[in-house]
Amino acid sequence: MKRDGSRTSDYDFELPADRIAQTAVEPRDASRLMVVDRASGEIAHRHFYDLAELIPSGDVLVVNRTRVLRARLLGRRDSGAPAEVLLLKPTGRAAGEYEAMVSPGGKLKPDRVVHVAPGFDVRILAVTDRRTRVVQLETSAPFDEAIERYGAVPLPPYIDRAATDSDAERYQTVYAREIGSVAAPTAGLHFTPELLARLAGKGVERAEVVLHVGAGTFKPIEVDDPTEHVMHEEWYDVSAEAVSRVNSARVRGAAAWAVGTTSVRTLESAADERGALHASSGDTRLFIRPGYLFRAVDHVITNFHLPRSTLLMLVAAFAGYELTMRAYDVAVREGYRFYSYGDAMAII
Repeated sequence: MKRDGSRTSDYDFELPADRIAQTAVEPRDASRLMVVDRASGEIAHRHFYDLAELIPSGDVLVVNRTRVLRARLLGRRDSGAPAEVLLLKPTGRAAGEYEAMVSPGGKLKPDRVVHVAPGFDVRILAVTDRRTRVVQLETSAPFDEAIERYGAVPLPPYIDRAATDSDAERYQTVYAREIGSVAAPTAGLHFTPELLARLAGKGVERAEVVLHVGAGTFKPIEVDDPTEHVMHEEWYDVSAEAVSRVNSARVRGAAAWAVGTTSVRTLESAADERGALHASSGDTRLFIRPGYLFRAVDHVITNFHLPRSTLLMLVAAFAGYELTMRAYDVAVREGYRFYSYGDAMAII
């Protein structure tokens, strides 16, 4: 049966283990950049610092300024056995109350406590319908300070090593501002202050939006019919300033370049049927897959994604299924580095 992108199994591909980037290249913009032309189907090989030559003056670069929370809390149970709490997001009901993933799940039931550090505990309050936990941070220090001091950056599961001190900075974009993600918007990791200055110097505008990345971004689709997949929700915000910059650029005929799938989903969540953005915020469950009609995005800058993932389906929706999978075949053959610390793709 011919693969056409309508089934989850169509997004399987073979990836040698040594193609999964375990560390980031330095400097950030020295990573490779595959340029995929949707109109011609041509694939070119550049470096990320060449982006300043690819984006015309007057276009607008849309970036996600979310900042990764040091959400991984390692501690001990009352028995002395190790335990882990991964904070997902505040519940909004009480200060220091979070939804979290825990390990070992069978042991961390309501009223159990994880001792993270002297004077810093995490109490399990409840089990949610999706088997995550509601937890309460217990500390005399401000909650944000305790998390920042004792938490670790939650590197993705395919990075097979412990986080280091350097990851605390390297696994953030240089423009990260608003804390709330458990994973970085990785397409933005390639930008340096110098590259951003070069882009600004040639007249490329920048608009900042927010989408706090949740743990569901790493979850593969487990059903073969993508229409049956339940999309995880993520909180986003599009300010009036961002709306003005993007709408003005597109009205005058310039293009919007979305940096990462998070920026794509944010823009599309805030756009009306005519493609005009409106200031808005809230949770989005937008699942973009082939057949989706894009309204607010003209070009996409992204990394290389996991098989069977919603992120890969989004790329296929934008670039076309056959061109996307051909580009991935080329990336594997040409030795591109995959996933969070890997190389990038510009879809024009």
